[in-house]
Amino acid sequence: MKKVLIISYYFPPSGGAGVQRWLKMLKYLPEFGVEPIVLTVDEKFASYPQIDNTLLHEVPQNVKVYKTQTCEVLSLYKKVSSTNEIPYSGFANEPHPSVFQKISRFVRGNFFLPDPRRGWNKYAFRAACDIIRKEGVDAIITTSPPHSTQLIGGKLKKRFPQLDWIADLRDPWTDIYYNKALFQTRWAKALNAKYERQTLLHADKIITVSEDCARNFAGKVAKQLPIFVLPNGYDPADFTTVSILPKREKKVVSYVGVFNEQYRADVLVEALQLLPQESQQKLLLRFVGKVSPVVKQQLSILSCMVEYIDYVPHKEAVEYMCSSDMLLLCVPDIAENKGILTGKLFEYLAAQRPILLLGPEGGDAARILSTCEAGDCCGYDANKLADCIQKYLTAQAPWVATNENYRQYSRKAVAEQLAMLLRNC
Repeated sequence: MKKVLIISYYFPPSGGAGVQRWLKMLKYLPEFGVEPIVLTVDEKFASYPQIDNTLLHEVPQNVKVYKTQTCEVLSLYKKVSSTNEIPYSGFANEPHPSVFQKISRFVRGNFFLPDPRRGWNKYAFRAACDIIRKEGVDAIITTSPPHSTQLIGGKLKKRFPQLDWIADLRDPWTDIYYNKALFQTRWAKALNAKYERQTLLHADKIITVSEDCARNFAGKVAKQLPIFVLPNGYDPADFTTVSILPKREKKVVSYVGVFNEQYRADVLVEALQLLPQESQQKLLLRFVGKVSPVVKQQLSILSCMVEYIDYVPHKEAVEYMCSSDMLLLCVPDIAENKGILTGKLFEYLAAQRPILLLGPEGGDAARILSTCEAGDCCGYDANKLADCIQKYLTAQAPWVATNENYRQYSRKAVAEQLAMLLRNC
């Protein structure tokens, strides 16, 4: 059985979508001849934006998990910031930054590259060297963000050139949409781009989550890269409770996850206002997760009912998806957004509820939605969104998924793809 060391900053009890990808891989990789070993940060020292202790129960008991100390500035920032929170998703929790917050962003964007969690690297590198020798590891996988984790992989490749190094890039690096909020100087941008190129050039294989992200990374260097698309997915075991919706007075449209200004709440507001008054009164718009204060202000003018539920454990989030009449999926309205594929999309597919996509037509999310016949892409067009909501509101019977193409995105299927890549290393 091939032994693989997975180096991931985010790991239970950290919450959030980024944890799910590798937590679920641990569950299925052994079925395909791969023994995973995990190196992560000790939660007592970590700066996690979200905590979900229930995920600890999903870590397979036979998987070895090594944890190390770290030394970071974000925990200090949380203590002195007015939000008393760790920044997340491009500072979505700081919509109107104070002078202190702007200075903090400048410091973070220019002096902590690729990111403030680089303070974990020296501890992780030292521990990884010991694990590789002790366990007889055959390959290492570094997953990011935080992209500073990729620097650990580069250093390990120099120390152990015989090992195969796979760099898992779940998000864009230098092109991530919130970089412009960090007031980066030309020098900082150049250094960050250098780190990105070094990772792309020196990793034995690169995996990412979408075709457009693969094209983006491939365009960063002059040579052809060994880059592969391994999408996020859903775990069928999380969706055993999918059932017929109960009869109720209102139809529920749910959004699960972080929602900030880039997600075009203005289009959502306009679409709901275009609905007949009778339809508006039949709707409950539910947000499960962190919602920007600016967005809440935009939504306050709606006549339909709006419900806010703060971050919940993953299991509860799935239950909210499955109990909804419609699911809202939003892709940030930014440059280079066609390759954005959140893990939420695949869990929405598994929930088998109609999906309303506010995102780029022709993007990867729209393509998957069409292939699976799982809903409608509305672009950023309020009229299209209003028509789609009205269609599902007035349907004679609840929408039922009949296309099973979404099953190719099960976590087990994705783990099998990874195992094949590892066998070919």
